Amino acid sequence: MRRLGAGSVWIGIAALLLATGTATAQGGGTGSAQVGFERPQRLSPQDELAQSEVIVSKIEHTSGVIRKQLDAARQARDVVKSLCLSDKLSQVDVAGRSTKDRRSALEAAAKRGDTELANHEFTIITVLGTRAEQLMSEANQCLGEEVAFVGQTEVIVTVNPNIPAGEDPTQFPPLPPVFVTTPPPCTSCTE
Repeated sequence: MRRLGAGSVWIGIAALLLATGTATAQGGGTGSAQVGFERPQRLSPQDELAQSEVIVSKIEHTSGVIRKQLDAARQARDVVKSLCLSDKLSQVDVAGRSTKDRRSALEAAAKRGDTELANHEFTIITVLGTRAEQLMSEANQCLGEEVAFVGQTEVIVTVNPNIPAGEDPTQFPPLPPVFVTTPPPCTSCTE
């Protein structure tokens, strides 16, 4: 009979737990917790093309809205908000260009009848559309200088009346003199 090492036992336990967890997650149990990785219903390549066109137009609209916000921030000479919006706009523009490239690849895959590649391209387009929506939310949260400084700044100085007059509290008192003494000679030193 062959004995298994401790490492083999742990690997076996991990594999068993993983298999059980996968079966439970796919089984659609009665629990209310959902992972969010369910496979969406497959669309036909023509439906994917139509949906991708909607996503492309949404990203273009998002880019236009952020561009208007950026122009308003620049006219208000709000440097902080302009930098934030400029960053979000450049990220949305990158997502838009990538989405258009992916849409072209989706269209070519649909013409060839390659549904696997078409589904892959459509999934990436969907993710890019979600990222553009997230960037729009982040752009709406860009704070400007006017939010950072509310009202006039006022400094009030109060002088403690218990400080004796004539003494400068910024000056240190003189240090006491330092005396250097020589240690006594060793009378019974041995080396």
